[in-house]
Amino acid sequence: MLSNSTAGHLTALFSVAVWGTTFISTKILLAAFQPVEILFFRFVLGVIALLLVCPRRLRGTSKSQELTFAAAGLCGICLYYLLENIALTYTLAANVGVIISVAPFFTAILSHLFLREEKPQAHFFCGFVVAMAGIFLISCNGSKLELNPAGDLLALLAALVWAFYSVLTKKISLYGYPTILTTRRIFAYGILFMLPALFIFDFQLDLARFTTPVYLFNIIFLGLGASALCFVTWNFAVKLLGAVKTSIYIYMVPVITVITSVLILHEQITVMAAAGTVLTLSGLLLSESKLFWSKESK
Repeated sequence: MLSNSTAGHLTALFSVAVWGTTFISTKILLAAFQPVEILFFRFVLGVIALLLVCPRRLRGTSKSQELTFAAAGLCGICLYYLLENIALTYTLAANVGVIISVAPFFTAILSHLFLREEKPQAHFFCGFVVAMAGIFLISCNGSKLELNPAGDLLALLAALVWAFYSVLTKKISLYGYPTILTTRRIFAYGILFMLPALFIFDFQLDLARFTTPVYLFNIIFLGLGASALCFVTWNFAVKLLGAVKTSIYIYMVPVITVITSVLILHEQITVMAAAGTVLTLSGLLLSESKLFWSKESK
């Protein structure tokens, strides 16, 4: 039987492995859908899936707990994805890829301030620097990063709100409710906060687009796999490992993207991408090593 620690690492790894492949589905859907439409459809589908898997309601929550659920939905479901998608319209994808990966650093700071139970030591930050160097090489891959203040700032805000989401989900895990039910509640609040954005970005329902098999398959993958399943496994990992250790797996997303590009899109891996992958994995291992964490960390 797997220990809690092993189960946490495996579920975190599974989550980022799926998230690292979502760029393919998103890229396909962008031919017919706006980013906010993809976001809305995938999370509505995610809520429906979680409702079917576990039909019972989440009962007995207090007002303060509901506020925490709402804050998690606002940060992790609504703001994070909106900020990331809008950032991509103002700056390069390479910039966003590097900046978003700062999230574990923010998570470590916020966890220390608000949770006071996860205390990463110096080697966590050494691992962060090594991983960021690798992610920089992967994202550049022969091109140069260009400063685009508006887009880069939005990407940095996206990384910050994901860090808040990680801390909030750790707090939610302490309530003792089933992970599926808490994830569904977070999704519901996220969709609620998303509604104003639908009007701002000229959302079109137009369900006829899903009669095209490739669009239907990819939205199902995003809704059932990347949203319903992976948010449950991610939140479960946070519950077992803590916000900081789980967030470190975000470093793996660009690595998975490179591997997927080679296996599915048959792209050639460059020396720079290969070196970046090695550095990123090394940074992750350095940050995750139990030898470099205090006994009080979780």
